Amino acid sequence: MPDNAPGPGAERAALRPDCANCFALCCVALTLTRSSDFAIDKEAGKPCRHLQQDFRCGIHTELRPRGFSGCTVYDCFGAGQKVSGETFAGQDWRGSRHTARRMFEVFPVMRQLHELLWYLTEALSLEPARALHRDIRRRLDETERLTHLPADALADLDVAAHREQVAALLSRVSRDVRATAPRGKKRDRRGADLMGARLRGADLRGADLRGAYLIAADLTGADLRLADLIGADLRDADLSAADLTESLFLTQAQLNAAKGDAVTRLPPTLARPAHWSD
Repeated sequence: MPDNAPGPGAERAALRPDCANCFALCCVALTLTRSSDFAIDKEAGKPCRHLQQDFRCGIHTELRPRGFSGCTVYDCFGAGQKVSGETFAGQDWRGSRHTARRMFEVFPVMRQLHELLWYLTEALSLEPARALHRDIRRRLDETERLTHLPADALADLDVAAHREQVAALLSRVSRDVRATAPRGKKRDRRGADLMGARLRGADLRGADLRGAYLIAADLTGADLRLADLIGADLRDADLSAADLTESLFLTQAQLNAAKGDAVTRLPPTLARPAHWSD
């Protein structure tokens, strides 16, 4: 269950987790591997031992101290309630093995589609990418259409191929937007290994940090405006006093995995994680 809260923007509402209207799919469908993020091993399709009959987590208020910080980081982008309420019309996975198997196959596909919707919705709001808005709208509508497919069609969907097409468009959007950053600041660190990097106070405006490994990096006071953070691994990265107000394609899950403080500046569509005040 995500450690976040809704932000402004009605268009984002359906892309935010609504656990009250989901059959706890993330607590059942996914594999958990014992690690610093999860205190137990759990097979995909097997309910977490802390899941209650009403689909609520029995240790929700104690997830981090009990060794389940990974649960507070995870974000389904609203896929859980979509699969539960629309794709399966409110059918509980406990009703039959066939329903359960199909639901658990569909959930990760829907999750990917909803993540793409999040990025495309953001892309459509970026003025420097206005020349691409027609293409963005077409991809957004196409992706939205796919989310309404019946379960069998979703399970068979080549979501990787669709994701590739969207990624190519988002890359063009990123290029156009980052081009507006101050001259000389557009560093290409795509996929770079920056684990534990000392980037305190760094001027990273317009940097391409797509897929970069920023695990435990010190980004205290860094300026990440107009930096592309899509797919960047921010686990335990220190974002205290950093400026992410105009960061591109940043997600709640990335923030939940990082560290920050009361003066970290965030985009208006994202929320300050509760554990940052711990």
